Parts: sequence; C-alpha cells; structure tokens
Amino acid sequence: MAAAMPDTSAISAATRCPASSPAPETDADKVRFIEEMTTNVDTVQERVLGEILDRNAEAEYLAGCGLAGATDRATFRTKVPMVTYEDLLQYIRRIAHGDNSPVLTGPVHPVSEFLTSSGTSGGERKLIPAVEDDLHRNHLLYSLVSPVIKQNSCPSGTYTSPMEAILCADAFQSMYAHMVCGPMPAPSRVGATFAFGILRAISFFQQNWEQLAADIDAGTLTDRITDPSLREAVAGILRPDPELARFIREEGSKDDGDGIIGRIWPNTKYLDAVATGSMAQYVPTLNHYSGGLPIVSYTIMPFMGYFEFLPVDDAEAASGGDANRQLVELARVEAGREYELVVTTDNGLNRYLVGDVLRVTVSGSLHTGFHNAAPHFRFVRRKNVLLSVDSDKTDEVELQRAVERASVLLLQAHGATAVVDYPSRVCTTSIPGPYIIYWELLATKGPPNGGGGDAAVDGDVLDRSCLEMEEALNSVYREGRVTVGSIGPLEVRVVRPGTFEELADFAVSSGASIVQYKVEKR
Repeated sequence: MAAAMPDTSAISAATRCPASSPAPETDADKVRFIEEMTTNVDTVQERVLGEILDRNAEAEYLAGCGLAGATDRATFRTKVPMVTYEDLLQYIRRIAHGDNSPVLTGPVHPVSEFLTSSGTSGGERKLIPAVEDDLHRNHLLYSLVSPVIKQNSCPSGTYTSPMEAILCADAFQSMYAHMVCGPMPAPSRVGATFAFGILRAISFFQQNWEQLAADIDAGTLTDRITDPSLREAVAGILRPDPELARFIREEGSKDDGDGIIGRIWPNTKYLDAVATGSMAQYVPTLNHYSGGLPIVSYTIMPFMGYFEFLPVDDAEAASGGDANRQLVELARVEAGREYELVVTTDNGLNRYLVGDVLRVTVSGSLHTGFHNAAPHFRFVRRKNVLLSVDSDKTDEVELQRAVERASVLLLQAHGATAVVDYPSRVCTTSIPGPYIIYWELLATKGPPNGGGGDAAVDGDVLDRSCLEMEEALNSVYREGRVTVGSIGPLEVRVVRPGTFEELADFAVSSGASIVQYKVEKR
C-alpha cells in the first residue's frame, strides 16, 4: 500500500552518490540534496549513465556491445541490448569461479561479492554482482532517511536491538532479543523487509509474552538464549523494569491483537515494510495489528543508477517486436501506466530486466503522483509469476483479487478476520489439473497465526468459496475450466493454525534468509 506520509517516499531502496558532488553531511544538506536530485531528474540520469559507462568502459561485456568507449545516451540505446539474468549467467559464473579479468565491470572497480535474491518469487536464487562502492551507497541511503522523517515532524528512529541480535543465525534467539529489547526505548517505526516479517514478530510476541515479561521484570535473560555474544549484548541493555513487565503481561493476555503495535510501541509513526504486489494480502492484517498506521513506500531516486521502463501494456513490446524503441526514461513515464523496470548500474548490469512490474501512481491517490519531477511508483507484481494449466495465465494480482472476493464467505463462516497467507500450486498428478489454494485464517480471537479454532470448514462453504474464486479469474481460465474442460475444479484447502510460520522456520533452518523470506505463491 502507499504511504500516508508523502515526503518519506523521497528515499529509495538503494542510492548512488554522484561523483561530481560531495556526499551531504548535515540534515539540511541532505534534504536539499534530495530536492535537487528529484527536481533535475533527466539531467542527473544523463550524468549517471555517462559515469557508469565511463568507469566500466574496459569491461568485456560493454566492449562486446561495440560501445568503443562511448558514454552518450544515443550510442547506448543503439548498441546495448536489454538482457535477463539468464543472458548474464555465463559472465556471472565466470566471476564466481574466480575469473579476475574485467568481465562485467572495469578493472578499477571489480566485482567484490555477490548478493543473493530471495529466490521465492520466480525460482532459484540469483547471484547479483556487487562492488565495494555499494557500502558507501547504503550508508548514504540510511543517512537520508532520518532528516526526511524529522522534516515530517516524526521522531528519528534508531535500531532498538544490538547488532548481535541482527547477526544471530538462530531465528528464535534473534527474534527473542529483538522483542526483549524492542520496547526500550520505544521506536518511531516498526519495520521488516517484507510485511510478513512484521506479522511474524507479532505472532512471536503472542507466543512468548510470558517469558518476555518475566525477563523484563527481573532484568535477566532466559536460558533459551545460548549465543554468548548475544547474551552479553542484551545484558548491556536489559534492566529490571516491573512496570514495563506488567504492561507486557496485560497486552499479552488479551485475546484480540487489534492495535497491539501502537500499544506496545506507542511512539510508532509508520510501518516500514514492502506491502505491495504479492505482499498486499497482508495489509488488512497489518491494519488490524497497527490500528491503521501508514505503511511507508518509496520513489526511485535518479542518482541510484540509470533507469528505463518497458511498458507492459504495449502490444509490440510484449510480443517481442522492437522493444528498444518502446523504452521510456525515468523523467518520461506516465501516471497510471505500468512498466517493467530496466536498470543499468555500476555493478555491471546493463539494461537488465529486473522482472518487477511497477505502476506510476496517479495524483489524488495516497501518493501525490510525483515528488518534484521524480515519479512515485507502486510495485505491482513480479513479471510472469503465475499459475497455468493450459493456455490460462493467472498472475499475482489476479490471484489476489480472486482470494479477496472468495475469502469473504469463508471468513464469515469461520469466525476469522483475514487470510494469513495463500500459497498456491497447479496439481500435475491429475488430468485435468486444478489450481490448489492453501489458506490459513486469522482468528478473531487468539494469536495472529491462528485460525478460528481448528481448520475444519463446512464443505458447502468451501465449495461456494471455490466457485467465487473461479468466477473472479479471467475468461481464458473460465473457458478452459467450463467449455474446453482442460482445467480441473479449483480447490481451497484450509490449513491448521501456524502452518506458514512453521514453513518459515523450516526455510530459515535450511539456509533461507529470514530477512528476505516470503511465502512462495506457487
């Protein structure tokens, strides 16, 4: 969802400080820097592209494109093709296997490490090249956040947990340390990379509030925390606080979690998490627990890298025509249209199709449309993440709309307030194969990962819910389902309370990143 704090959208998920200007230092300098960059979008973008092409001019990849050292937009458009991860995989593997030659980046700024994608939206994890400059860019990003928040009359937030809690590999110990340190002092924001992480934290609190209260009361730490460095770090923060412990017991013993975030962390001004695209399903639950706090979102900043946008509703581009002619620059996107993001970065990604579909917001929505000349974007979905049995194609947005429509019946009958999550798959063991949707329900009473008592649901209610979903899907699906008979009857299966949290625990214990984890939709 979009944020209700308009100016917080002036910060992006990554930043690139122009080489021609020093990094801003004071809060006033940082605000002016943001205003300058978002006002002169096209000028900044042209300069950034020139700097990227210049520093990577000796890279094997760019040389192979025939740039011959050119750094202008016109040559770049003509010579450099759009690529996917699969197109770059041969180069990435060479670097990962020890090739120290300038493959994707110039010799002065070699690839220093690889970052991994979450891998749960579209398959296996990707290796994303990174250079040492990234550390500086990330530092600049976080330094810009605080003055923007202050400018909007919100207190500046800092991490309430020690670094050892963030780095701890054990999911339970890490979360427990976050929780026991969280209310001291009360933060101005509650956040996680994805919305699912915030809900997971609330679930953890409701499962462990008694032990948390006991530790806060005594100023000691449970023996379940065995990591020596974590115990030492938390001991430096934790002090006996009977009043806070009493409050934690009062909150934990309540059946309904309505507004619990605002009560436990009363200074919270907004939630900082991705809650669009496939994460949008969590918004009703987030609103329930936060009492309607705004969810912050972001605007692409023009100094991060060079950005182009491929219209997803352009028939010629979609059908593989001269898509290069359809690419739109950052300063020229249109409000209300959807685009696939194409990026060029210092890290050796040139005209890289990210696979994210973004929509430019329209003035009058929760955003203002633009911050100066920089457009606001909403993440819509991952491209081509869909269910398909025959010629049908169902993407994340369509599936979510169908779930929202059908869940009303099931929620009313089951005494629940929301669908916690809904992974899905196509059954390949039967012909014709059906869509199978797994629902976990949020109880009106009880912990956030609970259903309405047990997972048993009246068969008639399930049948009607399935019919509602099928009627909400596209005409190609309905034709295959009814007329052609190539798709089997859709199934909704209600799982027991806590299923998806257990799935998350298993994924983390198997090596998945707890920061990037999200339930796979297929």
